[in-house]
Amino acid sequence: MVTGGIPAVATALALVAATGCDAVTSAGGEGEGETHSVEEGFHVGLLLPDLYTARYEAFDHPYFEEALEEQCPACELSYANADGEVDEQQTQAQAMLTDGIDILVLDAVDAEAAAGTVNEASSQGVPVLAYDRLAEGGVDAYVSFDNHRVGQVQGESLLAALEEEETAGDGQLVMVNGSPTDPNAAEFKAGAHEVLDGQEEIGQEYDTPDWSPEEATTQMEGAITSLGADEITGVLAANDGMASGVIAALQSAGVSTDDLPPVTGQDAELAGIQRIVAGEQYMTVYKAIRPQAELAAQITVDLATGSDLQPGEHTLTQLEDGGGEEIESVLLEPVALTIDNNDDTVVSDGFYTIEEICEGEYADTEYCQEAL
Repeated sequence: MVTGGIPAVATALALVAATGCDAVTSAGGEGEGETHSVEEGFHVGLLLPDLYTARYEAFDHPYFEEALEEQCPACELSYANADGEVDEQQTQAQAMLTDGIDILVLDAVDAEAAAGTVNEASSQGVPVLAYDRLAEGGVDAYVSFDNHRVGQVQGESLLAALEEEETAGDGQLVMVNGSPTDPNAAEFKAGAHEVLDGQEEIGQEYDTPDWSPEEATTQMEGAITSLGADEITGVLAANDGMASGVIAALQSAGVSTDDLPPVTGQDAELAGIQRIVAGEQYMTVYKAIRPQAELAAQITVDLATGSDLQPGEHTLTQLEDGGGEEIESVLLEPVALTIDNNDDTVVSDGFYTIEEICEGEYADTEYCQEAL
């Protein structure tokens, strides 16, 4: 359950006086590659990639912080969000390394560009845990969801929606994929193609810089111009932010809510869930972030203390990064979320409450009328 406040990681935690994406919580440490202990604690750096994907500030950061405090009360945490800027993340990483972090948890803005940060950390004896995105440069471990499976789930859901609406084979699909600098996006795309190719015609396909909802709107406008709104039977949008841009373009083209084609998403953002209950978006991919963050905190402790990795109920596997390095990895299973299982996923997990979902105009939807 998300609580109102974010627990402090340690009494020694200090805040660097900064604002916005430059804000970094910081404390001193001596990261020279030695093995640390939970009893004495150590200094952890956490870098997340952007502010326009709601999950990072709302869930990943506080969940990781809470789990680290529980598993290592004497540990200290430095945190920064790059707001989608590669150079800013490199600056944040360098500041943390200079400040003496003992281990770095990195969700890279750009996986390839992050290799420099990974190499610099390694040269200082600081292990790197890649979180959610597999950074290059030979990280020490990786925790994420099965990204290929995410794309498959999106593709399977889209085909199911076409069957439900009896529009399978009647028109063309549009694919609005994620950022070309994010290796996860390539996995999502490959998984979706594996399901959709040979089943439905893909009329237009785009890769979307920075996962930008605004760019997704522009791309969808181009698809509508090229194909015609009436010929588009479904849209595979790689995440919820871009789904919002896709839906905005369709609505601007005169497509009513009742006539919108099924649109996929990912991340189970609150706005995405609200579009689902309003009948605008067909599905999103729900990735239970609390277990991911808790597992990342556990593996952070394992790496810092020189212990064997403890994946709990999950399987430890080897995954090859872009440079051909074999990385010890744990991949969690994603879930397709539609109106039919919303209560059994985000609501039952405490991700969102009914009151949050049904706020304002959404209170009048059929789902909310029944739920409230």
